[in-house]
Amino acid sequence: MKEVEFAVSSGIISFPTIPMAKEVVVPDEPFVIGEELDHVRLITLNRPRHLNIISSKVVSLLAEYLEKWEKDEQAALILIKGAGRAFSAGGDLKMFYDGRKSKDSCLEVVYRMYWLCYHIHTYKKTQVALVQGISMGGGASLMVPMKFSVVTEKTVFATPEASIGFHVDCGFSYVLSHLPGHLGEFLALTGARLNGKELVAAGLATHFVPLEKLPELEKRLISLNSGDEKAVKSTIEEFSLNMQLDEDSVLNKKPIIDECFSKGTVADIIKSFEAEASKEGNGWIGPLLKGLKRSSPTGLKITLRSIREGRKQTLPECLKKEFRLTMNILRTSISADVYEVQSSHH
Repeated sequence: MKEVEFAVSSGIISFPTIPMAKEVVVPDEPFVIGEELDHVRLITLNRPRHLNIISSKVVSLLAEYLEKWEKDEQAALILIKGAGRAFSAGGDLKMFYDGRKSKDSCLEVVYRMYWLCYHIHTYKKTQVALVQGISMGGGASLMVPMKFSVVTEKTVFATPEASIGFHVDCGFSYVLSHLPGHLGEFLALTGARLNGKELVAAGLATHFVPLEKLPELEKRLISLNSGDEKAVKSTIEEFSLNMQLDEDSVLNKKPIIDECFSKGTVADIIKSFEAEASKEGNGWIGPLLKGLKRSSPTGLKITLRSIREGRKQTLPECLKKEFRLTMNILRTSISADVYEVQSSHH
């Protein structure tokens, strides 16, 4: 799967890596599988050939299952995983591109997506995300807010939306703005990837479990048959490892990131990052800088402002703001870049 290999090996992941081909829908193969196993409920994102991207159909199914199970007294523990090698490569922008002629029909799809994000953040039952591979953009909104999110050595996280004229959405203007220092601006503007160890260190995931042990952990959680948080936590901890960050991890570059990404404007951030790139030992900046310069200037500006506002906003305020931004972008009153990227892939 070239998309997976590219996303893992590339320092910057951009939406065009998500396959946009017309998908072959196999009858009787649901996009989302919901299983009821005594007191455990298991959701499987089931579009492995498309890296489990999230379409309007997926949003509807997820919302349906989560609403039903929150009210179900028998349901105590919710598990979510992705079929195949990816967890979820994010939102399917194609559905917005296809709906651009009737933009008000997008309104319902977008509203449902943001409502789902809010519901996940405020869900009343214990949730565990088992994140074996790629978890990008909107896909990561099914990982980060969970009470427990388990990542592996194959997990890759990124928020690459700004590069194509979009913005970090699905609650990420809230999530990223609350990361230490200016790491949020860095991740949102550069689309830099984080691996499993880095996600735990940054507080975006709770536990690191080796990929080979994930199926066994899933079985144990199902047999635990309980939503008791302490019991769930101690079960996960039987499998989890405390991992040291790699020496060259971007999380070890915090002084540079804070210095550059605290600047007031995108232009000043790029200028400051350029100055750091020329210094010895800062070779890691080059590819990220190249990506920044290639990105949609509008997308970068909207995203920077949204993250900065997010620091002073509640989650519901962030989601309302993101909803408004998304509808403006889809109505192309802010940015046509997102459509240019999509049309170039048709």
